[in-house]
Amino acid sequence: MTYKKSELFDEDLQQIAEVAKVMNHPARLAILRYLAKCNTCISGDISNEIPLSRTTVSQHLQELKKVGLIKGEIDGLKINYCLCHPCIEVVKNSFESFFSEIFSSEDRKCKGYDINKC
Repeated sequence: MTYKKSELFDEDLQQIAEVAKVMNHPARLAILRYLAKCNTCISGDISNEIPLSRTTVSQHLQELKKVGLIKGEIDGLKINYCLCHPCIEVVKNSFESFFSEIFSSEDRKCKGYDINKC
């Protein structure tokens, strides 16, 4: 049986890593921010706001949709996109939990390093 090395890690870490991987492009972050402002819109409207081609914006939308951060409903020849708030809440909680665990560790200081330069 073959499997990806990421499967050796806890499921929560795999999920955080997958979302982080999808959110690693500023265009995807800009799309999420735009959808938060307008609640729902068609991909053409998003393409007018993001300085990329419609094809590229569409690819970014598919990646965001794949991890569940957005939903897309077909309306005739158009697709209406909106944020998936329940999924975003889960992602937010996962990241907060992960960083809380790291931050609350006993040894938070960078030994030998200026903490202000980390």
